[in-house]
Amino acid sequence: MSIFEAVVIAIVEGLTEFIPVSSTGHMIIASAIMGINKDEFTKLFEVCIQLGAILAVVVLYWKKFFDFSRFQFYIRLIFAVLPALILGYLLGDYIDAALENPMVVAVMLVLGGVVLLFVDKWFNKPEIDSEEKISYFQAIRIGLFQCLALLPGVSRSAATIIGGMQQKMTRSAAAEFSFFLAVPTMAAATGYKILKGHELLTANPENWKLLAIGNAVAFVVAMLAIKFFIGTLKKYGFKMWGYYRIVVGLAIIAILLAGYSLEV
Repeated sequence: MSIFEAVVIAIVEGLTEFIPVSSTGHMIIASAIMGINKDEFTKLFEVCIQLGAILAVVVLYWKKFFDFSRFQFYIRLIFAVLPALILGYLLGDYIDAALENPMVVAVMLVLGGVVLLFVDKWFNKPEIDSEEKISYFQAIRIGLFQCLALLPGVSRSAATIIGGMQQKMTRSAAAEFSFFLAVPTMAAATGYKILKGHELLTANPENWKLLAIGNAVAFVVAMLAIKFFIGTLKKYGFKMWGYYRIVVGLAIIAILLAGYSLEV
């Protein structure tokens, strides 16, 4: 992987981590289009640069993250993150194998897009306008929705926001809680991935450099993307993202059916 390729993948990550379009799916397709060899470092890179994007949440919402008087806020995050951590650990190898199949990613993009077309109609009577008003059991239920993002092409952001709306949260409140939940989720995923693949980094110092650049770029781009997404979500809801997913997914399916390979 070159520095240019690392920057492009990081831009894709920063743009798509917080919008309901599947950042992992987009990174996989972008890597395939650029012909990046799908080796173990590439897989590690695509997971670990998500930490850079997630740190943008910490910076933008630092008052909430570092207000230690709000102890229950941290407890809710712990309850919500546990389901994905447990299932991710148990099913990690199966998930990695599924993510390597562009057709699976494309089909899930389309199916997820169809769901987004109707979400605003399904959950149109919100009662909760802040994460402080959800119970621990509601936090766990939102965490169970996040587990859907373990499937290829399923957006973590979409899954958790829809989970929050299903628990009677407003779109904006559900989006914010989704952002908060991303921090412990991706921090744990990154730490686990580095722990498993630390030989890839120690064996080649250049990999550390690529990882640092990727995280820095993803951080800056995500800062802009978060503000953009919150604005569009409040104004337009999910439908525009549903159409986007369907168009992208169908385009990828058409490319694959035409005989072009997106696997490297």
